[in-house]
Amino acid sequence: MAHLDFITDPLFYLMAIPAVLIYGIGKGGLGGALGIIAVPLMALTIAPTQAAAILLPILLVMDVFAVRYHYRNADYFVIKQMLPGALAGVVLAGLYMQAVSQSGLKLTIGILSLWFCGQYLLSLLGIANPARGRNNALSATMWGGVSGFSSTTIHAGGGPISIYLLPLRLEKVSLVATMAVFFAILNVVKLIPYAALGEFDANNLSTALILMPLAPLGVVLGVRLLHRVSQARIYQLCYLFLFLSGLKLSVDGINGLL
Repeated sequence: MAHLDFITDPLFYLMAIPAVLIYGIGKGGLGGALGIIAVPLMALTIAPTQAAAILLPILLVMDVFAVRYHYRNADYFVIKQMLPGALAGVVLAGLYMQAVSQSGLKLTIGILSLWFCGQYLLSLLGIANPARGRNNALSATMWGGVSGFSSTTIHAGGGPISIYLLPLRLEKVSLVATMAVFFAILNVVKLIPYAALGEFDANNLSTALILMPLAPLGVVLGVRLLHRVSQARIYQLCYLFLFLSGLKLSVDGINGLL
């Protein structure tokens, strides 16, 4: 029997299909932060680095459409401020993923997931943003670095960078465009550590190609759902699943390390 160069486990697709759709829905209009759940969901069935590597080419396809639409409205001065820290975060994350075991990465992803849940809860409680609206190099570098690290490990840099961006009170179109261009640049750079880890093999790339048609479908769903469903309810459900998957990954990571 011929060897199939893609993942065949049905349980993987049970997690991966909604993960990619949710990421696309977020890109389509219900908020980019929805994508935070994608890697933790997929990492329940495969290795964390493999999950992120499969998702990365799909994100690049989404970025092409996002940048084509938004690049004129981006604030490139703000992007220039954030990039040095973000690139350092990508490098640090690449070294970290190379040095740490899969159990360690599961624990890392679990902790990051729970941290993002905590951030979401604090935002619901109206806790003040720690960036305090200051557009300075130190704040841009710090939150850019956190964003670069979390974006590389679990493709979820939107939360940390929002802590810096939102208090700047950019006009809405400029904010969306700035984030679109910033993460498009970051996703291209992230190809380097994942290639160095050897994650772009035939198996992962073929699996990414199978899932890729879901990307535009998710975007279209996001556009159509924008005015038809409660965005708050969708976020509540996603963060509930993020909390559960983060808890499971944390427990699995601790058990693996022990």
